[in-house]
Amino acid sequence: MEKDPNAILLGEDILDPYGGAFKVTKGLSTKFPQRVFTTPISEASIAGLTVGMALRGMRPIAEFMFGDFITLAADQIVNHAAKYMGMYGDQMKLPMVLRTPVGGGRGYGPTHSQSLEKMFLGLPMFHILAPSHFVHPGEILVQAISGSYPTLFLENKLLYPEVLKLEQHSGVINRTVHFDEHNYPVVVLSNFPDKRKADIAIVAYGGISRLLGPVLNQLAQEEIWITACLPVSLSPLPIKHIQATTEGIKKILVIEEASPAFGWGSEVSAALYDAHAGQLDGPILRIGAANSVIPASKPLEEKVIVSEEKILSAVFEVMAW
Repeated sequence: MEKDPNAILLGEDILDPYGGAFKVTKGLSTKFPQRVFTTPISEASIAGLTVGMALRGMRPIAEFMFGDFITLAADQIVNHAAKYMGMYGDQMKLPMVLRTPVGGGRGYGPTHSQSLEKMFLGLPMFHILAPSHFVHPGEILVQAISGSYPTLFLENKLLYPEVLKLEQHSGVINRTVHFDEHNYPVVVLSNFPDKRKADIAIVAYGGISRLLGPVLNQLAQEEIWITACLPVSLSPLPIKHIQATTEGIKKILVIEEASPAFGWGSEVSAALYDAHAGQLDGPILRIGAANSVIPASKPLEEKVIVSEEKILSAVFEVMAW
């Protein structure tokens, strides 16, 4: 916002002193009072305003208080934001970003804890980003705002206090970063120091990263060697980079935050089967949240969402094939 006077911020309860439900925008309305707007409780209106501002040459950033509420803006996203660039070709760009917190783990219950990205995957000319805490989310957000495509920017609630705590994963965790066709990071982690081939490849994204550090450290003690691939872009899917990362690895586990049926993991698995046909030891295992509502009760919620224990169990299941 300091660098571009066309950057506009809008959303519910984002003005100081509140600064949004998760305090991400705190201080901005004080610093940029003419370019930060609080809105009525209407996600459809917020999305419509955002599309209109982008059409007029501004760079709007909208905040939806919870990712669950994005369903209320589906018409503006699917029939407007995702279509205008294709309808008018090179005559226009649509630089707009819809930010929203997603995921469970906070006891917020069935309508404030979902990961609904599967509802918008695959829309032409519409980007969906889900940074992990192995990258700098602020830098990726700036890149998205500076780009030309309408973008859904997913922020896992449990990553807010974890941002850039990369030092806690030092030791056996190695990290390299590649960049996809749109210059978004694809992080590759491993829990072995040499050039040997991993026993299992894990493909995941977003908030799953919070669990992978401890899991990879524990598996290293068991001498189970893991390569993990964490793309930031969910759609379009940087499948060539994922295929390259998993090349030659005979066991694959795909993890997503949402329930795995008809979702991101299905697309990743199908693409990896196409690329690695004949070299795998068995089927690609997919895990995610249970096909259920997400309870507010912490013990019940833990049974539904992905956990370290569920990932470890899946790894041992794949190793037994």
